Amino acid sequence: MSQAGAPVGGLLVLVDPVARRLDGESVRIAKDVLSAGAAAKICLPDSQEEFARALARRGHRRPVVVGDDRALVRVVGLLQRERGARRRDPQGAVVSLVPVGPAASLGLARTLGVPQSAVLAARAALDGVPHPRDLLVDDSDGVVLGGLRIGVPRRTVPVTRWGGTYRSLLRTLLPNPAAVARPVHRLRVEVDGVVLADVEHPVEDVAVRTGGLGGPAEVVVRLAGAPPLTGCAEAVTVSGADFRYRADHVLAGPVRRRTWTVRRAAWSLTLPR
Repeated sequence: MSQAGAPVGGLLVLVDPVARRLDGESVRIAKDVLSAGAAAKICLPDSQEEFARALARRGHRRPVVVGDDRALVRVVGLLQRERGARRRDPQGAVVSLVPVGPAASLGLARTLGVPQSAVLAARAALDGVPHPRDLLVDDSDGVVLGGLRIGVPRRTVPVTRWGGTYRSLLRTLLPNPAAVARPVHRLRVEVDGVVLADVEHPVEDVAVRTGGLGGPAEVVVRLAGAPPLTGCAEAVTVSGADFRYRADHVLAGPVRRRTWTVRRAAWSLTLPR
């Protein structure tokens, strides 16, 4: 992997409007650090359309996203569509992220290893190293940088230490957890054209994750009353009754069929040395 450094064309700093509204101080800090370390063009789009136009006109500037997970996914998705429109497959674009937003909106950034401090993340954008990463692209031009999920993951409900009388009352009023039916889906899951699970066996949960770099996607299907099924694939197709899914923690759908395909080294994220 090569060192990032400040590119010849400088930086295009795209400040998400949500970040400006929620945490203007962190945005100001990021702008100051980036402007002090490189030739930086600061863009303050007010809509997704302006955001897309600014990115399309970046020239040789490297994009730096100041915002949350959604803003990062938006930029990478736009860059992927741009690659497809040009009908060529150059090396994936290098993108940097300065995470700004509520903690709940930055789960992907944490998973990817981006510093949560505006100062440290801005310094990584200036002096860090680009790490190539795979992604998933679906048949509606959506992208998934980390993973997607269909269904509700298993959770445990904590119980506080109440008195014995209270516990007895709760056992009387609440249903037995073992008897509570979990939501299930009638889905067909195919990995590289091979059926991993079919509609006759109810599915509780489907999870698909990118392998990080240079590997197939990892697939886990949890069936009702049966051990989980696992597989690896370059393409995953899920079909059946209308279903929703969470891609990089964002809810999408409903759809009746969706195919996700691995794109190898499709983009690079700048991280600290």
